[in-house]
Amino acid sequence: MIHLTHGGGVVRRDDGTEPRFLLVRASRPPHDWVLPKGHIERGETPDETAHREVAEEAGVDAAVDEAIGDQSFELRGRMVHVRYFFMRYSGEVARQESREVRWCSLAECEQMLPIEDLRALVRRAAAVQP
Repeated sequence: MIHLTHGGGVVRRDDGTEPRFLLVRASRPPHDWVLPKGHIERGETPDETAHREVAEEAGVDAAVDEAIGDQSFELRGRMVHVRYFFMRYSGEVARQESREVRWCSLAECEQMLPIEDLRALVRRAAAVQP
């Protein structure tokens, strides 16, 4: 069993003609566009982490729906295991970080996200019925 280290969110907003997905700039160079995620804090569940990180990084409140996929990678010599959750936009909250935030169509996500695993998560979220 994998020990999860991070929780993240694939936030979908359905208030127009097509669904939009939340992207944020990574905090470290080269500051690629990514899905919001962060380290699971003591006593926190992965879905609670996803909810907190979406709010902190993007100023977005979103309801956690279900786990949508995992991603694992090595970062500075340590393994990172992220569980991403499909989340539905519910409003704005005070943002705690000054990252660039963008709502993107599926086609824009396909172009902007640098990692195929992240693009696949957005495609899965796009397939969920509103």
